[in-house]
Amino acid sequence: MDFLYLLEGLRNPVLDKIMLTVTTLGEETVFLVLSLYLLWCVDKYYGYFMLSVGFIGTQLNQMLKVIFKIDRPWVRDPSFTIVEGSADMAAGYSFPSGHTQSATGCFGAVARWTKNNILRIVSIIIIALVAFSRMYLGVHTPADVIVSLVIGAILIFALYPLIKKAKKNYKVMYCFIGIMLLWSILQILFMEFFPFSDGLSEKELYSSLKNAYKMAGAVSGFGVMFELDRRYIKFETKAVWWAQIIKLVGGLSLTIAVKNICYAVFGLIPYEPFSRFLSYFFMVLFATCVWPLTFRFFSKLDKNKR
Repeated sequence: MDFLYLLEGLRNPVLDKIMLTVTTLGEETVFLVLSLYLLWCVDKYYGYFMLSVGFIGTQLNQMLKVIFKIDRPWVRDPSFTIVEGSADMAAGYSFPSGHTQSATGCFGAVARWTKNNILRIVSIIIIALVAFSRMYLGVHTPADVIVSLVIGAILIFALYPLIKKAKKNYKVMYCFIGIMLLWSILQILFMEFFPFSDGLSEKELYSSLKNAYKMAGAVSGFGVMFELDRRYIKFETKAVWWAQIIKLVGGLSLTIAVKNICYAVFGLIPYEPFSRFLSYFFMVLFATCVWPLTFRFFSKLDKNKR
């Protein structure tokens, strides 16, 4: 809190706006756009790597939040103020930082996979800025941020050789997906049936439970995708640059539309966590199986390949 009070004294309107913008780089939308861009337009295993780091990181983050039940800085110290507008991007418990976790997984995956040193440096700078922005805005303590950075780094360096090996031997990928699915099931069972002690609000528990189902749906869709692509779809990522833009923008627009439709349709299910499971399952399935069916058309648009 002493460090956060120090940052509070450095705030000014210009820096506030900059940090509010920087912190959005740790949101789910950025992760979705970048991971799908890599999956669709660069290298599908590059996309697998980022998706895997993101899925596992999010699951760990949600579990740690409900285990430790650490309140936000302004809740722990009512005399502390936060930057106006930042509370909207700081739901739930404080520890560890979800935005920092997402940014580390997302841009850390880029830094680990790419051979471009400039891109690596830029990615590391973005991670550092997002982590700093969470403290500057007053929504996380240094402990929240540091733990997320460590978890993200461990996942990146642990999963990188595994995904590289899976690129040469698809059976490794099956084992890895199986482990992720098992982890998802165990997390749901833990969230559903563990007798949490007093201090954990029902609202926070229910929110974390919905996120656990959401990630389970995403991982399940990821597993189905890998099997269908290996056997039948076998989509190509290469295309002329303007076709890649159409592919990315069109695919993202349709993916978001599918997500919203699934929310509306499955929202009729009485148990909301399960509706989240189905929504993310079909969203991931569309993004990784249905939309890639168009990629052969896009690849033929490259006149240089004729």
